[in-house]
Amino acid sequence: MTDLVRDRVLSEALPEIPQTGFSQETLAAAAEKAGISRRELHDAFPGGPADLVETFSHWADRMMAGNVAANPEDAHLRDRVAAAVRARIEVLNPHKEAARRAAAFLALPHNAPLAAKLMMRSVDAMWRAAGDRSSDFSWYTKRAILAGVYAATFAWWLSDSSEGNSATWTFLGHRIDDVMQLEKFRSSAVKAIENLPDPFGLLKLFRGRR
Repeated sequence: MTDLVRDRVLSEALPEIPQTGFSQETLAAAAEKAGISRRELHDAFPGGPADLVETFSHWADRMMAGNVAANPEDAHLRDRVAAAVRARIEVLNPHKEAARRAAAFLALPHNAPLAAKLMMRSVDAMWRAAGDRSSDFSWYTKRAILAGVYAATFAWWLSDSSEGNSATWTFLGHRIDDVMQLEKFRSSAVKAIENLPDPFGLLKLFRGRR
């Protein structure tokens, strides 16, 4: 029920956010338009504007995952990861000013923990949408690298005025290659270890569980 209320309020809030930002004013106006009582609003958004930012981020993650699901699984991993990053930015495109406001909200020092949590959730969702199921040592590294790629691409997009965001996608193409370096290193390392004695089970540790 809480998720349903959050989605209804977010839908009404998105047109208002460019003017009033992520604020109690925005929440109250959106709740009134959605027919949500004050009690329901408080129960769904106990953290106030911070919960509205979180709802916006989770919505974008869900939309991204749904759009990427249509991509062929036999495509190269590089292309699938790039498609996931692009898909998340594309779902934000109609709400660019709201996305800018959310970024400004999360940039405030006291919101740093929330910003880190939402970024980790988003990049994990992007990797999973791209087909990654790793659970070995590279899980955190992959997500840390993609966080840097996404943050840089997102910042580029915010100031991009090119037709169809073409400059952003070119920028993304260059940055996404950095993510793939880890996979290349990992593959080469596994092949090298396979040719060595393995008395301590190193190969099993390196491969991890998929």
